[in-house]
Amino acid sequence: SIEFDQVLLAENEGSFSIGSGLENARVSAKIVSHLKGDKVIIFKKKRRKGYKKKNGHRQQFTKIEITGITL
Repeated sequence: SIEFDQVLLAENEGSFSIGSGLENARVSAKIVSHLKGDKVIIFKKKRRKGYKKKNGHRQQFTKIEITGITL
């Protein structure tokens, strides 16, 4: 499980707290899975020179489930 202590915005019974008043706010979460995003293909080419370069990248993500919020 993970705990986030840097909370920027919170809502409690219709009143919103932004920024500085959230020193004691915490969000606890559970890691569900690690996954990768869609492949992004980078293709570079220079015309008439025979130069071409193909590269790919897949961003890694972590899926979490929020288990509790304390203000």
